[in-house]
Amino acid sequence: MRDDLENAAPLLVLDSVTVRAANTTLLDGVSLSVLAGAPTALIGPNGSGKTTLLRVMMGLVETASGRIERNNDTRAIVFQKPVMLRRTVADNVAFALLAASRPADHETISNLLAQVGLTGIANRPARKLSGGEQQRLGIARALARQPRLLLLDEATASLDPAQTSLIEELISAIADGGVKIIFATHDLGQARRLAGDVVFLVKGRVAEHAAAATFFNQPASKAARRFLAGDLVL
Repeated sequence: MRDDLENAAPLLVLDSVTVRAANTTLLDGVSLSVLAGAPTALIGPNGSGKTTLLRVMMGLVETASGRIERNNDTRAIVFQKPVMLRRTVADNVAFALLAASRPADHETISNLLAQVGLTGIANRPARKLSGGEQQRLGIARALARQPRLLLLDEATASLDPAQTSLIEELISAIADGGVKIIFATHDLGQARRLAGDVVFLVKGRVAEHAAAATFFNQPASKAARRFLAGDLVL
């Protein structure tokens, strides 16, 4: 099975992709191949381009140059602070299912809520949930699209350790189910725990892309060594 994954066509290919906003370059010639398998962590200093890269992968940002090849992948994204509809938890999931042209029946909604650990609160107002519960509801809505590629932007930012642990367990379970996950994080411990490989961004460029164990134990770039040592990388 592992050989099949390694030999499979990439889900997504970025070739020299550049993104600009006004006079600022947000991504500068980024080239990446996204393969099926374990989650990929995007890490780097603030302003390094992590969120922009996720938005490009999702197709939400116009590129100035470069090429993007998508191999018929179904994608979904969950932002750091997902916007909850002024409806119940169940209605939020139903909306996502209908938007994905799927039936919003009780069984499907219940299964999605069970998958993210929100069984029993289907009728609660979504905007009354805790931060961690809203994040899991955001993931449930994303899963309603049945994505092959799930993009997460700082999914555990500002959450307490218990909620962070629940989200990490959910990420692992989704990945084990065959969904490719790319997640941006400032939590290096989280990247160590979850990632199969790491993309390290600095100033909108890929400074290093390596297997997680290699990156954390033997980083090849000076910038990565400084970053992992806790130094400022500007």
